[in-house]
Amino acid sequence: MDENNLNTAPAQPAQSADVVGGMQPNVAACLSYLLGFVSGLFFYLTSKNKFVRFHSMQSIVLSAGSMVLNFVLGITMVLAVLVPFVWIAVLVITIIAMVKAYQNNKYLIPVIGKFSEKYE
Repeated sequence: MDENNLNTAPAQPAQSADVVGGMQPNVAACLSYLLGFVSGLFFYLTSKNKFVRFHSMQSIVLSAGSMVLNFVLGITMVLAVLVPFVWIAVLVITIIAMVKAYQNNKYLIPVIGKFSEKYE
């Protein structure tokens, strides 16, 4: 065994500005989409990181908007058949947003993204 490997310095811990609740910002931003409105609100209120707050707000707006849209569509018998399609679309958008957040990308969901930028 090489002694040089034993004498390597331990990895430096992440700076406090890079960590959100013990997590890296990309992990926190990704998790803000996991439970929709609930996790988005939690990370929005507990984080000061702009990247995390942006994704948290986007999660809140996406889940609240989908709830309102599903409610409006569900009121009418004719449009109620669209509810499953809205649910699938929101699921796909959420998965894409989670992956982009984990990759440290500031992904703007169409229509919602510009609004969410104002509140990061």
